[in-house]
Amino acid sequence: MSSSNGGLKVLVVEDSKVVLKGLCGYLERMGIPGVLTAETGLQALEVYERDRPDIILLDALLPDIDGFEIAKRIRAKEHPDEWTAIIFLTSMTKDEDLVHGITAGGDDYLMKPISQVVLQAKISAMRRLVEMQRKLVETTHKLDAANKELQRLSTTDGLTNIANRRMFDDMLAREWRRCLRAKKSVALVMVDVDHFKQFNDTYGHQAGDACLKAVARQMARSAPRASDVAARYGGEEFALILGDTEMDGALWVANYIRQNIAGLNIPHKGSPHKHVTVSCGVAAMVPSDKVTAKTLIMSADHALYLAKDQGRDRVAGMGNWKN
Repeated sequence: MSSSNGGLKVLVVEDSKVVLKGLCGYLERMGIPGVLTAETGLQALEVYERDRPDIILLDALLPDIDGFEIAKRIRAKEHPDEWTAIIFLTSMTKDEDLVHGITAGGDDYLMKPISQVVLQAKISAMRRLVEMQRKLVETTHKLDAANKELQRLSTTDGLTNIANRRMFDDMLAREWRRCLRAKKSVALVMVDVDHFKQFNDTYGHQAGDACLKAVARQMARSAPRASDVAARYGGEEFALILGDTEMDGALWVANYIRQNIAGLNIPHKGSPHKHVTVSCGVAAMVPSDKVTAKTLIMSADHALYLAKDQGRDRVAGMGNWKN
């Protein structure tokens, strides 16, 4: 065995002190120092819980709990990404005894009296399996992290780092269904940056991107609840989903957004206000079988048109419909 065995944790469970000492001596000569030991089943379970060994050499016959039951209990205690190699130590040779051990959770057998050569071969084989399992767990964790990142990227707007249009559509449909069941109002705030084309033409696209990021930050701050979703709807247009919210509450949030963005005092020569402002359209309704979430979007969009038509830098709303 190579010196890499020093990182391997082996537990020997054996009630015979003579056999236990002999096995520990074999393992130490293989380059596995500090072998863990237990002389009873209960001790074995305690050591397993504390040290989480990689390999267990487990006597099939113990004074308190037999090795088969110990194997079952260890398998029940393993975490989803854990695996401990269990090798039974036994003098039993009947086929049914071997089947019983494998069924209980064992991986292999060593027949007593135990040969050092055979023990070394078994430990080498199990070490390879342990290392393969570790690499598999590591790869699985990396894949999980990559999948989560891909999921985040697929639902996040690349520029503003808030929800994108796809995420908006999914979350609005989910919130609509939830409020339909609860018979609660859903509100939608549509926000458009006033005179944004002129802003881009005057200050350039980098400044335009910075402006959109600043607006997105204010939108996100206005969506503190888990069910609230701030999203980039498209271009310079943003949207805020407010579940379980009546028209009055949504109007207050829209005005809060409008005031905060105006308060940033981002210079804008092309605007009558000489700084960046937004117009907001608000709609709220209680979902029913007669209307869809698309009706809510159309209503908020119409309210946004009214706000822009009335001079921009203002909030307009469409009533709290109860169909």
